[in-house]
Amino acid sequence: MFTVAFLVAPPAQAQALPTPKEFVTNLDLECFRTTLYQPPAVTLQLRHLNPVLANQPTVQVTLGQREQLCVPVAKNNVIPPSPVLDFIRFVDLSCYRVTGPSINLSLALRHLNPVLQNVPGIQVLLNAPQHLCVPVAKNGVIPAPDVLRLISHIDLLCYAHTPNPAMGVGLSLTQLNPVLTNQIPPADVRVANARQLCVPVQKSGDDIPSDVRSIVQWVDLEKFDIVAPTIPTVGLNLTHLNPVLARVLPAEDARLTGALQLAVPVSKNGLIPPG
Repeated sequence: MFTVAFLVAPPAQAQALPTPKEFVTNLDLECFRTTLYQPPAVTLQLRHLNPVLANQPTVQVTLGQREQLCVPVAKNNVIPPSPVLDFIRFVDLSCYRVTGPSINLSLALRHLNPVLQNVPGIQVLLNAPQHLCVPVAKNGVIPAPDVLRLISHIDLLCYAHTPNPAMGVGLSLTQLNPVLTNQIPPADVRVANARQLCVPVQKSGDDIPSDVRSIVQWVDLEKFDIVAPTIPTVGLNLTHLNPVLARVLPAEDARLTGALQLAVPVSKNGLIPPG
């Protein structure tokens, strides 16, 4: 077991929320394989938030094994600007295996992050959900209240899709979260095949403030497989931040065992986050 004390991360001064465009276009997550962990059985009702999927039916899932931890990174040394960096560097998502009905929806995806502006978009057909990724804190480092108010409501349901074209681009990734900046060095990776589209959902019982909802409803991330170097052994304790899960799930120990994927922001069917 990893023993931790809860700390409040030193923020910049309390600040206004970023615009949806400022937040989403700068949000890149590197997803690491973790040691497997089975949480207590929790069944959740999920409602789609993004306008493109708002008419889709509610999805019921039961949390399966934790398989990944996705953490914020910068690409090619392009660091998100202040003050949005103070929010992005605390977006840590723990991903659990789920099952659900196939959505069978065709979508046109286009890259939003400036580093990937010249990479062509892709047309995909969404199939069944495979993971639910939910916000956590690492080693008891809790974001400042104004940051927590936003990131605690980022829940992403990740759908498999076809086809799975390769990006074929090399990138340098740098950790942004303060817990990992001194533990995982910058790494050169090769971005391979598109694998999942992760879309924002709201869990039944989660009361999302309207100004927060106006941001998180635009968090669409496409997960690409990556070829990456080995990493040092990193042991972590994960604490759930979303109000629904924080009430029912205990803290979890996790070890990162290798980088698997890179999740990058995309638009669906030409709808761009405002701001």
